[in-house]
Amino acid sequence: MQEKKEDMATNTTTKNPKKANLLDHHSIKHILDEFVSEIVTSRGYIEDVRMSNIRLVMGTIIIIIALVAQFYNKKFPENRNFLIGCIILYIVFNGLLQLIIYTKEKNAILFTYPPTGSFNSTGLMVSSKLPRFSDMYTLTIASADPKSISAKKPVEFTKSVTQWFTKDGILVEGLFWKDVDGLINDYAKESKKSK
Repeated sequence: MQEKKEDMATNTTTKNPKKANLLDHHSIKHILDEFVSEIVTSRGYIEDVRMSNIRLVMGTIIIIIALVAQFYNKKFPENRNFLIGCIILYIVFNGLLQLIIYTKEKNAILFTYPPTGSFNSTGLMVSSKLPRFSDMYTLTIASADPKSISAKKPVEFTKSVTQWFTKDGILVEGLFWKDVDGLINDYAKESKKSK
């Protein structure tokens, strides 16, 4: 089995094979998530970066508030009320940012628009989990707007990451591509069944 994986790895890898440190689960998850994004976008889904942009704007506002509080031209006893206001604003904007991340993003690695030419009004939300001290990778594809009338049931798979990596930590892209592509096809079939 290991020899077969290594053969597939050498046959399916491009110029730059994706290599992970097999002892670091963050490295493994990062490579798998990155490749999932490549697979989904290659299927005609365009990445929706609105949520990332909102997070960047909120982070920028938080940094500006901190910088203004730090470099305000008056010294401490005179600027006490101003500093209290900046601290309150800092806490409020950080709270809003965490609320957005917790309620909207969850474990999402990719939001997409619906594919062009599709009658579906929502894109995809692709999320993944790789618990600490576990080799079980869970990939979920759901509707980006679950409250929409065209939202479909989420589909997911949970598999061991050991079947997608060689002993040297190189991702066997062909095997992983097949599994993710199959999940996307299952989601598309689920949408046809629900109509």
